[in-house]
Amino acid sequence: MTRVYPNVCFTGGEVISEKPPKPLVGADHTREAVLTVWKKSLLFNCNGFTVFDGKGDLVFRVDNYMDGNKGEILLMDATGKPLLTICRKKMSLGDSWLVYDGETLVNPTLCVKKSVNILNKRLAYVTQGNNTNNRNSSNNIMYEIEGSYSQRCCGVYDDKRRLVAEIKRKEAVRGVAFGTDVFRLIVQLDNIRADFAMALVILLDQMFGSSRRIST
Repeated sequence: MTRVYPNVCFTGGEVISEKPPKPLVGADHTREAVLTVWKKSLLFNCNGFTVFDGKGDLVFRVDNYMDGNKGEILLMDATGKPLLTICRKKMSLGDSWLVYDGETLVNPTLCVKKSVNILNKRLAYVTQGNNTNNRNSSNNIMYEIEGSYSQRCCGVYDDKRRLVAEIKRKEAVRGVAFGTDVFRLIVQLDNIRADFAMALVILLDQMFGSSRRIST
């Protein structure tokens, strides 16, 4: 069986990365990172995501994905340091989420909303977190997400219509297909933070995935 997690070992209580975390850069020090996303926690009895870089080193992890500790999803680095906290926006029409830096729930950095226009190819859009109470926030869009998450074929575009991140199926290895639980996340690091791109993957799975949503 093809190994998804080449440089990581894990136990029932903790995940151990065999290499210390490094800044994300692509091959030949380019500013494109090609990540492998595995829709699985490396902890037993947990659900989540595990993300590896092109060398097979652990980069991001989510271990509380479906348990929903107070309705929050925590994105961590390889060592378990909290990077982003993702929460459903309360008292909001539609499917809206807030993304905070670290574990603080003050001054959200991003607001992500599911598109309500079924005739539009846009799946969701992202605005700055401080625009959450602005009725015209759709006019201040930072990123738009288009495509099909169920097919693992999505593009994230900035306000200049540049492709800044992309979700793609992972290529089969020796004829063995990975299915939809293992896929690629390609990030243009000059135009979007890698942890932001991963937060958008998590939210697409919340909005369009087949799994049960977290409790709120």
